[in-house]
Amino acid sequence: MTEIPEHLLQRSRERRAALGGGDASTSAPAETTASAATPAVPAAAAPSGPAPRAAAPEAATPPPPKPDSFVVSKYRSRKKIPGWAMAGLALLPIWMFMYVRSVTAQAEEASGPLAIGAEQYSTCAGCHGGNGQGGVGYQFSEGEVLKTFPNIEDQLRYVMYGTGAYNIAGVSNYGNPDREGGPHLAGERGVMPGFSGAITDYELLGAVCYERYTLGGADSEGDYAEEFEKWCSEESEIFLELEGGAALASIHESHEGIIEIGDGPADGSPAMMEG
Repeated sequence: MTEIPEHLLQRSRERRAALGGGDASTSAPAETTASAATPAVPAAAAPSGPAPRAAAPEAATPPPPKPDSFVVSKYRSRKKIPGWAMAGLALLPIWMFMYVRSVTAQAEEASGPLAIGAEQYSTCAGCHGGNGQGGVGYQFSEGEVLKTFPNIEDQLRYVMYGTGAYNIAGVSNYGNPDREGGPHLAGERGVMPGFSGAITDYELLGAVCYERYTLGGADSEGDYAEEFEKWCSEESEIFLELEGGAALASIHESHEGIIEIGDGPADGSPAMMEG
């Protein structure tokens, strides 16, 4: 900034005094001199960075909670179920299940030879039909199997050894030679496999019992009562012996009144049933 010479300031004072009569010592140029001699102070710089955030307004006081309705208040004030009662309720479905089973009649389950035979017959159903109605193999139902094998021993023997063994042995008649409508001969309806060794002897007996009594219709309380009791009942001593390891081929040795099955094919026997 440029400084004003003192003589010019004096001259200015005198001129002002002549014109206005004012005190030259208190005129404005003196102030100018003073201000000129003193350097100007710059204004404070504004602080850098973001402007300070305004204070958040004070949160309003939340309104008081609404009182519970009549239903809710009753629910909250009800008595809680004690722990011992909860344990009892948890067991209620089991008690209900046991009660229903106790008052519901259970289906009678087959057991013994017929039950075993029902499981084993699935192998035979492909040829003889699921209900013994026949197919590739001969029919069992409606008494047809009983016409061919009036004696269970002959049927057991044929199922044990099958068509192949009969053909090799030269035995053609495996059933009743006096069969109504003529005897069935080995190989007439294809090859009957032999099951000896493929299944146990007691399973083989079960299959034959199933074919005779469940499919064939043999009367377990009539003409075939004695046979049924001896071979196919749940109390059958022969079946129990076979379960214990005895062999069908030699079972005649420990039981009287039965036809020898033997260890190979043999001709079928005439009917021996009474009545």
